[in-house]
Amino acid sequence: MAEHPFASYVRILGKGKKGSRSLTQQEAFDAMSMILAGDVRPEQLGAFLMLLRVKEESPQELAGFVQAARLHAHAPEVLDVDLDWSTYAGKKRQLPWYLLAALVLSENNTRVFMHGAKGHTQGRIYVEEMLVLFGLSTAKDWNQVSSDLNKHQFAYMSINEMVPRLGDIIQLRPILGLRSPVHTLCRLINPLGAFCTVDGVFHPAYAPMHQETSLLLGVQQGLTIRGDGGEAELKPDSDCEIRWVRQGELSDEQWPRIYQKRLVKDEVLDPALLLAFWRGESRHEYGEGAVITTLASLLILLNKASQQADALVLAQGLWERRDRSRF
Repeated sequence: MAEHPFASYVRILGKGKKGSRSLTQQEAFDAMSMILAGDVRPEQLGAFLMLLRVKEESPQELAGFVQAARLHAHAPEVLDVDLDWSTYAGKKRQLPWYLLAALVLSENNTRVFMHGAKGHTQGRIYVEEMLVLFGLSTAKDWNQVSSDLNKHQFAYMSINEMVPRLGDIIQLRPILGLRSPVHTLCRLINPLGAFCTVDGVFHPAYAPMHQETSLLLGVQQGLTIRGDGGEAELKPDSDCEIRWVRQGELSDEQWPRIYQKRLVKDEVLDPALLLAFWRGESRHEYGEGAVITTLASLLILLNKASQQADALVLAQGLWERRDRSRF
């Protein structure tokens, strides 16, 4: 029997400690193109993903994967957004307060496109499930994304709609027992080519990987936050590592906490609190700190502030002036 065309990519990764190597960016593009076209067998896909997981993806591999995924997203070139925000981890210790930061930005002349996945890890809360609380919906196609952006300056699309094959692969997590490189590449896809991007990571090794991949992909203004639960949400009661891409220059810093003591975690996470908090019907010390610190970092990313202190003051003002009756 003739060798399957995809076998060579598995062999590159799995030829042993001395014989294996990372894929080049072009090889990664070709391999992911075959995967997204459905031209690989399930056995090959599982082997490929787990070999990458053990090795850990290189920035060149991730860049190639993202380039292939963008082609399959079929995003319109004429649709402009200011900020691409990826949300794929889900929250288990805190509510997704960062959604409120995104909605504040959308009230202040910033078009925010958010994309993500849900349901791949038990016990987590996903932003996609929170949208209905605010009268928002998941866009089913790019026409709806355009409509939502024009109406709300905010739109959300699931990876299941954007690149369905990637959505299928994300759901393999409970079958394989591990996350795969797809969880990483989806965070970096930026299908609409936004000038500014923000994403989150949990494991320390992935922060510089995201940063270097963004540089290869030509991102001009990028922010990677090692935030709560792997989402792009700064923790107000703990120092957080953040990494920047600014006009081709890479940098990193520790974002200092704004609360000196650790706050007690809620015993039960009630999603309804997000809406009540937006409306000013309830207070939440951690939530307010998370919204303001996350918002402040994004104001720097968007060139609306230059220093943390100034950004925090601006973020506090934007939060206090939010339209409480909007939702």
